[in-house]
Amino acid sequence: MFVDYVEITVQAGNGGDGIISFHTEKYVPKGGPDGGDGGKGGNIIFVVDENLSTLRDYKYKRLFRAENGKRGASSLKTGRGGRDLLIPVPIGTIIRDVSSGEVIADLTESGQKVVIAKGGRGGKGNYRFKSSTNRAPRIFTEGEPGELKQIALELKLLADVGLVGLPNAGKSTLLSRLSSAKPKIADYPFTTLSPVLGIVKYGRYRNFVMADIPGLIEGASRGKGLGIDFLKHIERTKILVYIIDISEKRIKSTFNQLRNELDSFNPKLLEKPSIVALNKIDTRIDDKEGMEYLISQGVRVLRISAVTGEGLRELIEVLGKKVEASRSSE
Repeated sequence: MFVDYVEITVQAGNGGDGIISFHTEKYVPKGGPDGGDGGKGGNIIFVVDENLSTLRDYKYKRLFRAENGKRGASSLKTGRGGRDLLIPVPIGTIIRDVSSGEVIADLTESGQKVVIAKGGRGGKGNYRFKSSTNRAPRIFTEGEPGELKQIALELKLLADVGLVGLPNAGKSTLLSRLSSAKPKIADYPFTTLSPVLGIVKYGRYRNFVMADIPGLIEGASRGKGLGIDFLKHIERTKILVYIIDISEKRIKSTFNQLRNELDSFNPKLLEKPSIVALNKIDTRIDDKEGMEYLISQGVRVLRISAVTGEGLRELIEVLGKKVEASRSSE
């Protein structure tokens, strides 16, 4: 099951208390205070694990606690610090504060770590309060509480190329032909119920990541169909490929529908580099009016068949060049 949004509570460890203690040893009168400090509480740390692809592990477990620090001990011994709690998340995870909506961290690199909740400082033992006027202090301080936060984890997939189209446009079939990804493929709407990533190789040693985004229907930006749950994954892609089924002879209306949904969700999506791939040309159905309209819009148009493989080599070459251009401009 693909899960891309959860809300959880994280509790960093409390600091350990300091203690009151006096040195006692035979033949050592007035040994003095020797109460040690408490240990620091453990931190809550999120770390990116590239082997994860979903937030499913956090759908049912909602509370995470780090270890508390230990109390101080006699002989000026500081209590052991609490162990940090490391929470692995997929690449592309955004961490927000639930109450304010503020982005705390945006995790986009493998192995990246961020402290989300800090453990409390340990309290002071009575040795810390020794002075020339108070040689036998009987006071100590308690450890500070660790930070408590309610946070939202939101996963937005990181991909170089995003496939956008209506249900049954052939996006899943195309991804399966260009990469080793195995998305579910069938002849009914919404076969793809969650985003699927695939690695497309081009040249001798180069590759890029392609994402199959579930099909968009009119009103998706307002929550219809699969709605905005998956539109947000398009935001991180560098290049968009509009997949249009040429066999339905609705090139103009389909293109405008897809663009309108993206514009309604986030106008900046229309600024991304894009091309149009007219799929299912093996049906030999043509739409001259639609083709002329696309040309008038100044978009790059490629004719492909995800089933027969026609035009796929050219598609990979064009996308490879666009990916290289986007990477060099970063």
